[in-house]
Amino acid sequence: MTWTVFKLIWRPIVEITILAVVIYYAYNFTRRTRGAPVVMGFLVLLALTFLASVLRFEVLSWLLRTFFAFSALAVLVIFQPELRRMLAELGNLRAFSTAREQRENIEVIIQTVERLADVRIGALIAIEQTIHLREVVESGIVVDCEATPEMLETIFFPNNAIHDGGVIMVGDRITHAACIFPLTQRQDLSKSLGTRHRAAIGLSEESDAVIVAVSEETGAVSYAYKGEFVKGVTVEELRAFLTSVLVPRGKPRHWLDALLPARPAKPAPEKTEAR
Repeated sequence: MTWTVFKLIWRPIVEITILAVVIYYAYNFTRRTRGAPVVMGFLVLLALTFLASVLRFEVLSWLLRTFFAFSALAVLVIFQPELRRMLAELGNLRAFSTAREQRENIEVIIQTVERLADVRIGALIAIEQTIHLREVVESGIVVDCEATPEMLETIFFPNNAIHDGGVIMVGDRITHAACIFPLTQRQDLSKSLGTRHRAAIGLSEESDAVIVAVSEETGAVSYAYKGEFVKGVTVEELRAFLTSVLVPRGKPRHWLDALLPARPAKPAPEKTEAR
């Protein structure tokens, strides 16, 4: 008897569990993106469809069912950036680099941010990961040089011709500068957020890049990642976040990490009044 009951109910249990997991992760994926209000709209229409079916409103039920029949095309159009990012994350692998190299790249960003924040020079740095920022780099200028605090400072110096816009970093290279990042369309953000911060959020919504911003007005440091925006972090908090994203814990990502000793981070150069 017990085995018969189990055979009857195991399929619905598994199916409901899979659907619940998919819905949960889909909600988490879209809740901080520009498509979040659209998701809520679909949920409201779904609830109305169920209510109309229960109350036997035939005309309303037919209209809602017809709408959902064509909703697949609407989802592809509305959620094109989110779907592209999700599929790219599933289909791509992280860049082939050692954890030690990633830590060195992080220290370059930390030193740059710390020095720019002290003198209140605005900055916008995007660290490319699995999703290539092709559309963004088309608006920028090719740099293709080694990423160093001095080079990043030079790019963002106010009198520099390419200081406006954002910088794209791939590994230990600065590939492009003066890039125009897409602005977020979210309506729930504080009115005090400027264009630089909205651009950081906008790019994080359409890619898996990590974006670090320095405010020109206050020198505050912020970061954006996958639609999440954290403002006013300390240098140590930024280092911890970048390490958690760029240097995952667990098994070394490259066999050299298991053989070579970790090198200490490069010391920050002395600050001078020349900056």
